[in-house]
Amino acid sequence: MKLSQFNFKFSNDLVAKYPAKFRDESRLMVVHRDSGKIEHKVFKDIIKYFEEDDLFVFNNTKVFPARLYGNKEKTGAEIEVFLLRELNREQRLWDVLVDPARKIRIGNKLYFGDDDLVIAEVIDNTTSRGRTVRFLFDGTHEDFKETLFALGEMPVPRWVRKQNEPIDVERYQTIVAKEEGAVAVPAAGLHFSRELMKRMEIKGIKTAEVTLHMSLGSFRMIDVEDLSKHRLDSEQVVVNEKAVEIVNRAKDGNRAVCAVGVTVMRTMDAAATTQGRLKTFDGWTNKFIFPPYDFSVPTALVSNFHLPFTTLLMVVAAFGGYEQIKRAYEVAVKDKYRFGTYGDAMLVL
Repeated sequence: MKLSQFNFKFSNDLVAKYPAKFRDESRLMVVHRDSGKIEHKVFKDIIKYFEEDDLFVFNNTKVFPARLYGNKEKTGAEIEVFLLRELNREQRLWDVLVDPARKIRIGNKLYFGDDDLVIAEVIDNTTSRGRTVRFLFDGTHEDFKETLFALGEMPVPRWVRKQNEPIDVERYQTIVAKEEGAVAVPAAGLHFSRELMKRMEIKGIKTAEVTLHMSLGSFRMIDVEDLSKHRLDSEQVVVNEKAVEIVNRAKDGNRAVCAVGVTVMRTMDAAATTQGRLKTFDGWTNKFIFPPYDFSVPTALVSNFHLPFTTLLMVVAAFGGYEQIKRAYEVAVKDKYRFGTYGDAMLVL
């Protein structure tokens, strides 16, 4: 497929600036793949579409405070550093983005915090904007991480909040977040409240957790028309034995397996066997999924509404069917569903 096929009529006014007052009270569009039927519900109604022993699979990644503000040596110029991922624990090497990038060269030192609490030295230019830095810090790795994260702020996208507006740290995490390592929240999971999870438990609906630490790669602009030539950044994936057991039991019992978000779809795809079951996995994936594509493990998908030309939209279209999702998005725009991280949700059955 071509990049241009993932454009649709869209206004920035549809991007949600704030989350719904209550997690489970955003709007929910239900798309039935077999009939093409589209329903309009409230998110907490999702429980009506699942029965006892059906399964929801969540991404339990936790967003860390990845955005730092510091100063360049000598000039004192203000620099923003966005932590992407830790490359080497012992040497304290990190891949980062810097802004403004043109002012930073190999060998430059950057200072963070009062009294220059943390210092970083640029040791490599990895991309046009990216850098590899070595943090200089005396103390244990635990002390270093605690100090570094205390200096940072949650990387809530700039387009969903005003400048200098306080960040709602709690609402930029899912309630299942526990494995620290993501620089963006798996947005579909934001709709699940503790109350809804309790109702699911009472009904006998099962849950499982996998981990995919979201990077900025899923949000990068695609600059090729031929999608087969696009390359995603690698993201870390962990699927443990407990998750494998729960998912495979549901598959063996012919129960629904609902992936909560595109990241869970990609995770289960990375760990899927040729028999449509899950196996343990601890590694990295850069699999880029777009239509047509056959998913062997999930039978349903919860997703937010994504922006045009995004890899996230392409995964949804691969699962729901290109024409079906295209029509659903036309309905969403017409009915003014909210798009983006804090937006409304779609359930594809």
